[in-house]
Amino acid sequence: MAYPLTERADTDQLAISVFGALLIGLRVIGILLSLAACLPMHYLWRLFRLPSPWPRFFLWLVATNCGALIKTEGNRLKQDVFYVANHVSWFDIPVIAGVTGCTFVAQDGIASWPIIGWLCRINKTIFVSRTDRMQVGDQIGIIREAIEEKYPITVFPEGTTTDGHSLLPFKPSLFQAMAPPPKPTMVQPMLLSFGRVSRDIAWVGEESAVDNAKRLFARLGIIPTTLHFLEPFDPADFGDRKTICAEAERRIAKALSASLSGEPVV
Repeated sequence: MAYPLTERADTDQLAISVFGALLIGLRVIGILLSLAACLPMHYLWRLFRLPSPWPRFFLWLVATNCGALIKTEGNRLKQDVFYVANHVSWFDIPVIAGVTGCTFVAQDGIASWPIIGWLCRINKTIFVSRTDRMQVGDQIGIIREAIEEKYPITVFPEGTTTDGHSLLPFKPSLFQAMAPPPKPTMVQPMLLSFGRVSRDIAWVGEESAVDNAKRLFARLGIIPTTLHFLEPFDPADFGDRKTICAEAERRIAKALSASLSGEPVV
């Protein structure tokens, strides 16, 4: 999930037009209808103790309802994998989960958000504290337990969002769960790109989550979305959490630079 933001926001916010307000209404209705269809099916699957595909399908519907036209590149590992991705917006969540069926590591404050926190729990989100360093060991233990399950995990090691044309330094703390992992698990870096509209939908600066969602919902047109699944690597080959983190960052930065026609990533 997105965190308190550090990037500079564009303060020239455009007022939402009547047509934009209509799009917001239609998309909210579409999301509510998707939830109404998927939630009973999810609980039916749970009743019979079956793996539920419905949270993933719901999140995919959210992404496409908002205009995402998603394609993937590279070979995606489907199990025993620890995904590492760059972070642009809350919109990353339905895109990535809709494609991979993964869960996420998110800040614990999100757990109390109305509706969103509940949906995160349904999707088995792992909540961690970014302020209580005394709990880091316990949090790593929770992540290691989740790794032993069959569903993949995605982390956003920048800790906040950018405009999609840059990267912030990766934080190595969560990579402690991979040094070593509780079972053989590969790290697969993943570049999320929204192409030419990245800066239009990025959640940066002082913009609230509600304002960013309204701006995205009111936007007409598709959102060209690409998930680049980069070459995975064995964390055992890199030793400690800092070198594992640095290797994931290096690969994502290289892929981002290539997507920007060789423009340096800062």
